[in-house]
Amino acid sequence: MEALQSLEICAGAGGQALGIERAGFEHVAAVEIESVACETLSLNRPKWNVLNRDVRGLSGSDYRGVDLFAGGVPCPPFSVAGRQLGENDERDLFPVALQIVEDAKPRAVILENVPGLATARFSDYREKVYARLSRLGYTVFWQPLNACNFGVPQLRPRFVLVALRGTAAKRFVWPNPIGSPPTVGEALHDLMAARGWKGASAWVERANAIGPTLVGGSKLHGGPDLGPSRAKAAWSLLGVNGGGIADAAPDSDFPIDGVPKLTVRMAARIQGFPDSWQISGRKTAAYRQIGNAFPPPVAEAVGRSVRAAIVGSTIRAEKASERRLLVGY
Repeated sequence: MEALQSLEICAGAGGQALGIERAGFEHVAAVEIESVACETLSLNRPKWNVLNRDVRGLSGSDYRGVDLFAGGVPCPPFSVAGRQLGENDERDLFPVALQIVEDAKPRAVILENVPGLATARFSDYREKVYARLSRLGYTVFWQPLNACNFGVPQLRPRFVLVALRGTAAKRFVWPNPIGSPPTVGEALHDLMAARGWKGASAWVERANAIGPTLVGGSKLHGGPDLGPSRAKAAWSLLGVNGGGIADAAPDSDFPIDGVPKLTVRMAARIQGFPDSWQISGRKTAAYRQIGNAFPPPVAEAVGRSVRAAIVGSTIRAEKASERRLLVGY
C-alpha cells in the first residue's frame, strides 16, 4: 500500500491510533497529556513517536503536509452527562485542533466526539467548525456512528467528522456496517470461564445482547464503575454487576448464579481492543483509559474509507467474521 502518515492528538489509550494504523497509516506523532496513557502507547508501540504534552503547545507547522490529522478532543463540553457548555468550556479543544489543521494543512481530518455534539443544541457550534474548515479548502462530512455496527459488542454512538480536500472529497464514502456484533456473553465467555467459574456457560445465555456504552468517567468522580444508574441497570439485565471493576475473573468458588463484575481486560474487549493491547496503570487509571477510548474497529473502518478517498482505491468488502478476528473475538 502507498505509505500515508498521520498526526493524532488526544490519543489516550490508542483506540483511534490503533484503528488508523490498521487502516494503513503510519504515525508521525501521537500526542497525549496523560502520562499513564502515554505509557500505554509506548508499551504497545515502542517505535511510535509519543509526545507527553498539552496539545495547546503543539505547532501544526512542524507537521506541514501530513496526510491525516486525527483526534478525539475532550467530550465533557458536549456530553449530556455534563453541563454542555460547548465553546464556553475551558476543555473545548476544537479551536486548537482547527488551528493545527490550518497550520499543518493535512490532506484529511478525522475528529470524533460524543453524540451530544450532533444535537440541535450545538448546531451553531457545528456550523462554525464547518465554516472554518470550508475556508481552509475542505469538504466536511459528519455522521453519528454506532460501534455495534462494526463488530463491537456495545452500542457506543459517536459523532465523527471527516474533512477532505480536492478530488479525495468526491471519492469519500462512509464505511458500511459489517453485520451483527457478538453478544457480551459471546465476546467474554472465555475470559469469564478462565478461572474455573462453573456458572460461565449459563451466564453467556443471560448476557445475550450487546452492552450499553462504557463510561470512562473523569479524575473528579471516584473509582471505576460502568456508568450512571440507568447504565448499571442495563448491565444488570445482562448479568453484570456495574458497581465496579473486578481485579480478576470469577473463580471456582464464585456462586454459579452470581453476578460478576467486568475486569479491565473484559472492558477492553468490549471496546474492541485486541487482547494483545496492554493497558498501563492501576485499575482505575486503566479502566478510565478504556472507557474513554474510540473503539479501534470503528476507527479502522473510518480510516479505511478516508485512505481509499485519498489514494483513489476501492475498499475490500469484509465479512463480520473476518473483522472480528482483528479485534480478538
